[in-house]
Amino acid sequence: METSAHHRVVIVGGGSAGISVASRLRKKTDDIAVIDPSEKHYYQPLWTLVGGGCSKRETSERSEHSVMPKGVTWIKDAVTAFDPENNVVETAGGKTVSYEVLVVCPGIQLDWSRTPGLSETLGKNGVSSNYTYDLAPKTWEFIQNTKSGTAVFTMPSGPIKCAGAPQKIAYLACDFWRKQGVLDDIDVHLVLPTPRTFGVTAFADALDVVVADYGIDLHLKTELESIDPDSRKATFKSVDQDGDGFSLPYDMMHVVPHQSAPDWVKSSSLATDAPTGYVDVDKHTHQHVRYPNVFSLGDAGSTPNSKTGAAIRKQAPVVATNVLLQLESKDPTEQYGGYASCPLTTSSKRMLLAEFDYSMEPTPSLPKFINAQKPRRDMWYLKKYGLPFMYWNLMLKGRA
Repeated sequence: METSAHHRVVIVGGGSAGISVASRLRKKTDDIAVIDPSEKHYYQPLWTLVGGGCSKRETSERSEHSVMPKGVTWIKDAVTAFDPENNVVETAGGKTVSYEVLVVCPGIQLDWSRTPGLSETLGKNGVSSNYTYDLAPKTWEFIQNTKSGTAVFTMPSGPIKCAGAPQKIAYLACDFWRKQGVLDDIDVHLVLPTPRTFGVTAFADALDVVVADYGIDLHLKTELESIDPDSRKATFKSVDQDGDGFSLPYDMMHVVPHQSAPDWVKSSSLATDAPTGYVDVDKHTHQHVRYPNVFSLGDAGSTPNSKTGAAIRKQAPVVATNVLLQLESKDPTEQYGGYASCPLTTSSKRMLLAEFDYSMEPTPSLPKFINAQKPRRDMWYLKKYGLPFMYWNLMLKGRA
């Protein structure tokens, strides 16, 4: 197969994972290429605060050029297919790029169409989502406009990025409505497919207190099935086979879509057999289970951790080290333990920091005298100012 270009390391995706790994590799080797068509780079965790009226969306955006590491080749194109047998990738622009080692981190796909009625009502009639740059301000608009009636906040089954985001916006909305004196006039429903608000008991216990304080009607083991925009009614189904479904009217609704690996990843030989089709890698080394010169991290990888930016921050140094070892024909030695953290905003001034790993036990990184398992004012400032600073100035530059 004739190739358009060759690089020692090809990274598919210029998001937080791709840029972090590229920065780390650039300190140790050269001839690295990042393939990504995007003009813009986003700090997506800030979109929850945008939807809650606590930040401006423009602060989450920078140019892709500004975050690309110096000395790294940026191929401004989209990958459409993998050929790991021949060590090449194909792009939408007709290029075939060969590699010695491939790192796959194109992010996750938002499957809006999997929920009937959702696509046609997004951004209007009270229905929004913080999962896109364009829609997050709409969420804040609809929250402000809601003075009474029914507000619904949903989360789908299956892996999603930032699994805490579906409920964080519910708490921010309730905090705003309480300050406006209208919370008692709004019937608030939080619909989760999980057995509890969080998979780690200590954090679930803390969130149960938050839910009760706001008077939220919590529906567990349940997810959104469809929306009827004309009647402004949402239908929900149980994730248990013997569970019952129900319907709710809505005046305002925040919806989180089903998510999966990009379709072109799903259809490739790199994917798992599961419907979500993530890149099939060892959960500790991030090395592909069939192709040793392929690695994956971030949202598109099959590792069973929570899909968060904090997870990527811990995965990136592991992948970078193991890629360098692979270039020397050595076995990977670095291992990722499943660390993830979820900064759970419980009001416009308080946050608890849920840190955990594959053991699903709390793994706090802060000093012991700081109990971040309960909502705190100082954790709020970490969320709004500290974490974005660390992202732009340290993580993307391979320093944290």
